[in-house]
Order: sequence, then C-alpha cells, then structure tokens
Amino acid sequence: MKTFANILRENRDLKNWKLKEVAAMVKIDQALVSKFEKGNRLPTAEQVDAFAQIYNMPADELRKFWLAEKVIQLVENEDLAAEVLMVAESRVEYLRSTRSLEVPAVSSELLQQLERIDALKVRWQSNKPLNATQLAKMLDFFKIEYTFESNRIEGNTLTLQETNLVVNEGLTIGGKSMVEHLEAINHGDAVDFVVKLVQNKEGLTKRTLLELHALILRGIDRDNAGRYRSVPVRISGSRHVPPQPFLIEKLMEDYFLHFSKQKRKMHPVLLAADMHERLVSIHPFIDGNGRTSRLVMNLILLRNGYTIANLKGDNPSRLRYYKALEAVQVDNEPEHFYHLVADAVEESLNAHLDLV
Repeated sequence: MKTFANILRENRDLKNWKLKEVAAMVKIDQALVSKFEKGNRLPTAEQVDAFAQIYNMPADELRKFWLAEKVIQLVENEDLAAEVLMVAESRVEYLRSTRSLEVPAVSSELLQQLERIDALKVRWQSNKPLNATQLAKMLDFFKIEYTFESNRIEGNTLTLQETNLVVNEGLTIGGKSMVEHLEAINHGDAVDFVVKLVQNKEGLTKRTLLELHALILRGIDRDNAGRYRSVPVRISGSRHVPPQPFLIEKLMEDYFLHFSKQKRKMHPVLLAADMHERLVSIHPFIDGNGRTSRLVMNLILLRNGYTIANLKGDNPSRLRYYKALEAVQVDNEPEHFYHLVADAVEESLNAHLDLV
C-alpha cells in the first residue's frame, strides 16, 4: 500500500539522489529525511511542499498522503478507530462537499413555516415602536431572557431574575460562582456588540467572530479568548468528533466562503441555522462555541430584519437542541435543526408583536 514514507523513498530512488542531497535541497537535517522515509516521523506542511517541489509532484497529491498519515497516527491505537473514521468521513463530506454550496432541499412544512415567519416579520417592521426609549427597553427585556437561556444551555445556574440583577444592576449573587457572573455580564455585552454591528451594517467576518468570542470568554480564559484552539477536543455525550486542530484554519476559511456564497441564496432563517450548526460542529474554540454560535445566528437574523431568536435552556429544550445538532453532525440531516431555529424565530416575532 502506498504511504507517505514510501512515496518519498521511491521518488528519491527515481532521481538517484542520496539522502544528503535531498536534505540540502529541502534545507533540513539528513537524519530527519531518513526518519521521514522510514515512517518514524512526519514533516511539517512547509517541508511537505518543499519535497513536492524538488520531486516535481503536485503539492496537493503529496499533502493528501501526509494528512492521511496524521489521521492514522491519531486513531491507530484507539479501540473505536474504524467508527471514528466513519464519523469523520461523514462530517468532512458534509462540510466540504459541493452540496455545501447549494440551497438544501427542505420540506413543504418548513417552507410554509418560513412563509408565516416572513409575514410576521412584515408585521413587525410595520408596527415596531418608533420611540427609541421603548425600543431600547424591549431590546433589554429580550437580551436578558436570551442571555439567561443561552447560558443555561451551557450549565449556568443563575435564574432569570438573578441574570437581570447581575447584568443590569451589577449585583453579586450569593452562592453563585464568579465564572457564572462573568458569563452573564459577558453575554449581555456580546448581545450589545451584535446590535452595534447590525446598526453599523457589519456582518459575519473572521474579525467579528473572534471579537464575539473574546467577549464571551473575557476574564474567564484570557489565553484562549478570541483565538482558535490548538488542541483536540471532545464533546461530552455526543457521537460527533470535532476536527483536529490542524484542520481548523482551513475549515474556518471554508466556513466564511460558504457564508459569502449562501447569503445570496438561502432563506435568512435557514442561513442563520446553518451557520450556527456549522460553527458549533467545527468547534473552533476551546470553550464558548455554543454561545458564540447562537450569537452568530442572531447576528444574521438581526441583519435581515428579524428579532432575537431564543433557544431555551430547560432540560427538554436542551435535549431537543443537542439531538437536532447531532442529526446534522452525524447523519447529515439538517431538517430538524432548521425546524428548531424556525420555531424560535416564529416565537420571538410573536412575542415582540405582543409587546407592541
């Protein structure tokens, strides 16, 4: 079977080059070249490109075998290696296939719901208060409820009333951890940041995403706030295995490319759900992926004239949320997650209209 190591050996033999000659051309130690050819060590990405250049090989072809070796090294000693590879293959196919650039087919039931939602949006745009004070009070009301529920999904134990007191009154709640207080304050500020982005007509970019994440982890994890992760992670209780850290940068490039193409094609509610799910599935951060993904969802919704959609954090709702996510991550079935987000958007629009 062809491996990265024997590809290097075969190409050197074809050129009739000695180890020291290859080492000089690639500008690395001769002992390293020997280790690469024996399969005892893997080169860096830059070194792979250097080998491809001296052997006149397509860089992508050599990288393919190099990445395969990396994956094998990660799972070869795992009892569930075959299962992990199947899950990874399914997820990578979903994230990277040409289908990601197409508008997914949805059920007639969901299409009817989207029509109802758009009718509600028209009503909201026509009837929302013009008074700035009233609008600000409404925004604060829904911001606190959203902050409470989004944090509750992640295990924060502050009640709705306590969340309000922490965010709006600056009070400290006895028996609650400092992290829980910071999570409430940070999320409230992150919502304000999203609203400001919408007012300034800014959308989803790498900069705005990292700034959002930095707000979420402010004062909680200074080293990782606003930075992609550099270590592997696992999601407790989920069959989905997030990508390895060396894949994150490229997957996130694809993520923003996907957004730039789909924002002109997909219905905004489906786009918001899609970008939410893709971000939490890539899991680019050590912590705060869920909160950041839900903020991205609402940035897209608000930019398109909808109201803040609030995914609930009580146990039945949280279970439905995780199951809907896993249906996409493992089985490539987004319909359940689309319905989940559409339900939240419809409920939010009705709640806003009830307050007018």
